[in-house]
Amino acid sequence: MLLRILTAAVLIPVVVAVVWWGPPLLLAAVAAGVALIALHEFFTLGERMGMHAFRNWTMLCAAGIVYAQYAAGMVETRSLGGGDLLIRDAARGAVSVELVFLIFVFGAAGIGLATRRPLHDVLPSIGVSSAGMLFVALPFSYLVRINEIEYSSPAGGHVGRQLILFTLCLIWAGDMLAYFVGRSLGHLPMAPALSPKKTWEGAIANTIASLLVAVFFARWMQAETMNLLVIAGLANVAGQMGD
Repeated sequence: MLLRILTAAVLIPVVVAVVWWGPPLLLAAVAAGVALIALHEFFTLGERMGMHAFRNWTMLCAAGIVYAQYAAGMVETRSLGGGDLLIRDAARGAVSVELVFLIFVFGAAGIGLATRRPLHDVLPSIGVSSAGMLFVALPFSYLVRINEIEYSSPAGGHVGRQLILFTLCLIWAGDMLAYFVGRSLGHLPMAPALSPKKTWEGAIANTIASLLVAVFFARWMQAETMNLLVIAGLANVAGQMGD
């Protein structure tokens, strides 16, 4: 418990500072770093089942996805009237997420052929590498796109940054309440084969905490409460599935 408290006391202010005051490039770099750490953990789980990912290649492409999301926000599109559009690449080197995925697919296949490993080894490696891209890297990269939402909310401030804080806070609050309720009141296992310590009581507390965060942020952002409640509910389910 002490380690959890100390970690939160140090990391939460740092994360909030990066989100609220940091330039988009810094947030993209931090997001890429966290995504790579998460991929490392994901691949370690895969190795316990005998599935050895193409680690270096997948992590390089994961960083490419984060860059693609960052660069996409730097592309400015302006209407000139008459259906004409003026597109300017402010990042000077924008690439699409689809292109990164295409490069990843051909690269993974090429590595599989170059290593001359048997098919029953290559296919699991491609499978766990692809799963890491789809389940970890791609969803996490959208933090960068959310941050690039430019218009301001009625309450003032950058709505993209507010939405990122909203996402982080609903996960943090949900995890904390789930931990305490699960330890003190939890009896019904939720998924014993995957996570023996998760309980339905903790899951319900997790959801309630996220909804309370939505109510608070709706008032702060002067946003529609029901919209944020729906987003919080869906995000909470996604977060618990991710766990």
